[in-house]
Amino acid sequence: MSMKGLVYEGCGKKAWKSVPMPTIQSSTDAIVKLTATSICGTDLHILKGEILRVTPGRILGHEGVGLIQSVGDAVSNFRSGDRVLISCITSCGKCLYCSRNLQGHCLNGGWQLGNEIDGTQAQYVRIPYADTSLYAAPKALKDDQLLLLSDDLPTGFEIGVRSAKIAPGETVAVVGAGPVGLAVLITAQFYSPASIIMIDRDDSRLAVAEDLGATMTINPTKLTMNSVLDEIMKAINADSEGSDTVSTNQAPKPGVDVAIECVGAPQTFDTCQKIIAPGGRIANIGVHGKSVDLQLQDLWSKNITITTGLVSANTTSMLLKLLQSGKMKPDQLIPHRLKLSQIERAYDTFGNPSKEHAIKMYIETDNL
Repeated sequence: MSMKGLVYEGCGKKAWKSVPMPTIQSSTDAIVKLTATSICGTDLHILKGEILRVTPGRILGHEGVGLIQSVGDAVSNFRSGDRVLISCITSCGKCLYCSRNLQGHCLNGGWQLGNEIDGTQAQYVRIPYADTSLYAAPKALKDDQLLLLSDDLPTGFEIGVRSAKIAPGETVAVVGAGPVGLAVLITAQFYSPASIIMIDRDDSRLAVAEDLGATMTINPTKLTMNSVLDEIMKAINADSEGSDTVSTNQAPKPGVDVAIECVGAPQTFDTCQKIIAPGGRIANIGVHGKSVDLQLQDLWSKNITITTGLVSANTTSMLLKLLQSGKMKPDQLIPHRLKLSQIERAYDTFGNPSKEHAIKMYIETDNL
């Protein structure tokens, strides 16, 4: 039997075509019929040829919601017909790294979907270790509410907010207002920072950031780097009454407490290095396909902490409860809704965010 899927065919090439249906290969597998999927910035990095382990012939995608079609004999948590959220991380739940809560480095899984095995931008997908890699989808939540819990929200929260150890009253700058950057914005507010500054080249994304609670937005294409720094310093040194003058009883603060990189480019990482204050933390989330210049000659004496990471999705259950409580509304990040048969158009839209005002793509399975 065959189905339709989006296949990576080498650097810069992809094709929507007929491919074999997935089948149960292990007793811990489940086959899921997709009802919704999406596109991640990582998929764009793959298409640029920046992730070499992804080989031609791979079905792309690692996000989705769907219905269990069949399960292996060892699967005990799910059965045919169950509606599930698919985690971007495959976790065996038993290896050394799973026991350390680093499921992203699972010795038997990790980031497999759309990377080492066929992914979710298709009608059906095989999920290894289904019991520990799927989540029961609450009936009250729609697919578009759940979709960002596959990857963006756990990534922003775990590799951005928690890695940076955001504390009440701190100043946070988020460089990149794509889906992950906006997920950082949403989840950073759990810790009551004094301000969250969003930096992005797309005014439409910055407008969404303002709606979601950003205290300041900056479009660096309209300013020189020195002007960007000046704007940030002016914002973080304004006094409690909102004046642009620095209080006389304290010295001006020389940077932000936390800078979170959500793009994966040398320029955006450099911005984080330039705006961080002594004792600050830089959390890198972005997928980098090129080397960056570490300005150690400036940072060595500033007591800076730099963290990087691959999401483990070990906070998905907690985020799911917050979603059920109504404390998060991630579907606000989905301005575009297309059918799975339109996925090539969806890539064109997602790849041109400034022109298309794209953030997160909601791709619903249709009758193909």
